[in-house]
Amino acid sequence: MYIDLNCDMGEGAGNDADIMPHITSANIACGFHAGDAETMRETVRLAKRFGVAVGAHPGWRDREGFGRREMTLPAEEVEALVREQVEALAAIARAEGAALHHVKPHGALYNQAARERELANAIARAVKAVSVELVLVGLAGSGLVEAGIEAGLRVAQEGFPDRRYNPDGTLVSRREPHAIIESPEEVAAHALELVEKGIDFGGRRVRVETLCLHGDHPRAAENARRVREALAAAGIEVRAL
Repeated sequence: MYIDLNCDMGEGAGNDADIMPHITSANIACGFHAGDAETMRETVRLAKRFGVAVGAHPGWRDREGFGRREMTLPAEEVEALVREQVEALAAIARAEGAALHHVKPHGALYNQAARERELANAIARAVKAVSVELVLVGLAGSGLVEAGIEAGLRVAQEGFPDRRYNPDGTLVSRREPHAIIESPEEVAAHALELVEKGIDFGGRRVRVETLCLHGDHPRAAENARRVREALAAAGIEVRAL
């Protein structure tokens, strides 16, 4: 058994260098919700140094709300918005001698696409327009994953060790006080549970292919280290998608 371990990075949390040695994929902010060209360049270089796969992390144009406020735009504008961000990071990655490997939407864009199929389809079209070789990462069992499959993309079903789930397999809203798992020990245990049991998404048992840790979690670096150690102790290989 193997699993990918990814983290949202280049978002200004200040701990990327401590997290990067423990992960296999980096989702790099593309400037709309966080980051800028220089941050993208530095994060790509850091990923290269540790042999970590480089991915784009596009979000709503919402720096003030860190991309976690829901928005509504016509599908063609969403497609253009996502494509612009992915192409920006792809260009920087090429300049640094790295290949762009995957795309994972950020925050509200990600969560809305999990349940709004028109939005998910627009994201999938944007990713495919950049390259059909890119992996689209989405909430395990969600409409975003289904949209990627229908678009002919390779997809990755994602689970969140540092977040709690609703009974239907969706994530507990960050507005709820218990949405975030604070303890690194509990995060590590949850990671093992997700890998070994998958997620019950609306009555369907879905295997998780990649685990996401949030770089802005107050104990993000410790979470990454403990999850990596727990997976190794359980005999689970950690490798990029």
